[in-house]
Amino acid sequence: MSEAAQKPAQKNDRRDFLIKLGTGAGVCALGVQALASARSLMPNVSYDAPTTVKLGPPAEFPDGLKFLADERLFIFRDGNTFHAVSAVCTHLGCTVRAEALPRPETTTVAGAPLKLTHQFSCPCHGSRYAGDGTNISGPAPKPLSWYRLSVAADDGQLVVDLAAEVDRDFRLTV
Repeated sequence: MSEAAQKPAQKNDRRDFLIKLGTGAGVCALGVQALASARSLMPNVSYDAPTTVKLGPPAEFPDGLKFLADERLFIFRDGNTFHAVSAVCTHLGCTVRAEALPRPETTTVAGAPLKLTHQFSCPCHGSRYAGDGTNISGPAPKPLSWYRLSVAADDGQLVVDLAAEVDRDFRLTV
């Protein structure tokens, strides 16, 4: 084959390669721009509520039960001992109501004695819970959650961590 016949073939190969390279670079640039545009639709800020919340000084909590509507939480106090139980029904997330028992009962929960003064009921679908949050009846699939309580080092307020579920034997003694 002559040298003149090989030159047009090489010229076409180089032209095809450059066209493919340019097309690939253009497609990549469009893909990166599309991803950047899609990412700009998602905010960089989280609007979720904080998981740790200061509840107030322990002295402000009466013996027995106090309901905190903003946190959907029941705080129980027995002397200097506190524990927190969620007020969110495990069925569909309704807020349960506390109903006082006619006589306080004492039960053993996870090996520790617990004085029960209330039981809980869900107004949406009729789920019922014992005073320690154990589901008794209704469509609720599991017990109410217990949350970790602590005392803030800076001002001595009770702090609940709504992201830290604890076992039913958890008690905070102040």
